[in-house]
Amino acid sequence: MIKDPQRFELAIGRFDAANAEDPNTEAFEGKEYPKELLYARRMSEMLARFAPEASEAVRLAVRCQHIRRWTIPRGEYPRDAHGYKQWRARLLKFHAETAGAILREVGYGEEMVARVQSLVRKEALKLNPETQLLEDVVDLVFLEHYLADFVAQHPEYSEAKWIDILQKTWRKMSPRGHEGALKLIRLPQDLMPVILKAVG
Repeated sequence: MIKDPQRFELAIGRFDAANAEDPNTEAFEGKEYPKELLYARRMSEMLARFAPEASEAVRLAVRCQHIRRWTIPRGEYPRDAHGYKQWRARLLKFHAETAGAILREVGYGEEMVARVQSLVRKEALKLNPETQLLEDVVDLVFLEHYLADFVAQHPEYSEAKWIDILQKTWRKMSPRGHEGALKLIRLPQDLMPVILKAVG
């Protein structure tokens, strides 16, 4: 339940305004969108489909999970596993701080700010049901909207490599998330044989 709908909508509007500044674009259904704005909207849409009962904190967190992500490019870090971990850690901190500042500006108290920031930082995954819900939505959005393009961008990857990537994604998800992946979302049909090998 949203305690103050006007404040909630103001926060969503501020998140979207920040992401609308993304210079990177993505085409969807014949229109061009700022990439992170489209991602944020897809996150909210998936949450509404997958867990319409979600708390206000989760609804806020899914909308700002990648806020202003383009400002910290992957290319600033070494192209190895250590560099990737450094980049991810900086992103989680940056997203949480950016979202927290907006939430305070629109009138949220420190308890809600801390709760949303914890979710955005993916703290206590597998232990906090709200963090797990956020992770499930992240993975469902990836599988439905981004997996096919990711595969197309990496023709050098073997089937075994894709199975490994999919299994790592699957392990992060809850049983409810697994069910959603197989029954709720639209998976790329040409990738179904590999997906079923990975999760079977």
